[in-house]
Amino acid sequence: MTHPAHLSASDLPVVNFTDADTLRLVSCAYIDEPAMQPLVDTDEELAFLAEVEALTSPRQTGDLPVPDGLQRAELQNESHGYGWTYVNAAFCYTRADGNRFNGPERGAWYAAYGTKAAKTAQEEVVYHLTRELEATGVYDNITSYRELMAGFTTRLHDLNGQNNAQCLSLPPQEAYPAGQALARDILANGGNGLLYPSRRHVGGQCLVAFRPVLVQNVRPGNAWIMQWSGSATPSIRLKT
Repeated sequence: MTHPAHLSASDLPVVNFTDADTLRLVSCAYIDEPAMQPLVDTDEELAFLAEVEALTSPRQTGDLPVPDGLQRAELQNESHGYGWTYVNAAFCYTRADGNRFNGPERGAWYAAYGTKAAKTAQEEVVYHLTRELEATGVYDNITSYRELMAGFTTRLHDLNGQNNAQCLSLPPQEAYPAGQALARDILANGGNGLLYPSRRHVGGQCLVAFRPVLVQNVRPGNAWIMQWSGSATPSIRLKT
């Protein structure tokens, strides 16, 4: 497939976007509340345990490894309510080679939206986990993920209708350099993020937010168990 030249911010329309229920999956290993819930009887006791956990958690004490492209002043704090630490973690912990629309110098908040949001988020996570298992040659893994719902009311650059753009190609080695260049250009020109079609779930819709302040009203949703048992296709079931 022939891809056009790398897109820039000026090539894309900027649209108003409002959605109260975008969906992101986070490993249950990083979600504190479900682990502590069996230890308490009331919300007040749960809040107390959360405060105790915050005394030593780097994610909550402000000792996050802020990457070079992010200013600590951009991060959220406890005044933003539930989920502020998860938002900060998304921007502070980055992969060595980045992701589709962020490099190692600055993280981003990825989420799915629309009627297929849950399935889209699952397929995006499954793709990346399966790649990791493929590298080991052993498809044997059980991982639990919890939904984090978040609301947005902002303006975003829109990649829908640009399916042949290099940043939306399937192989990461082709897509990521182009997507990261586009993200840097949007940030440099004051943009907030992108809407784009999912490349792992046909018909799914995704967004990426480049600024922590944009992620609002975070709250937990369902938990899912993904299990690989000898093949590259996992079973996915609701965690009860």
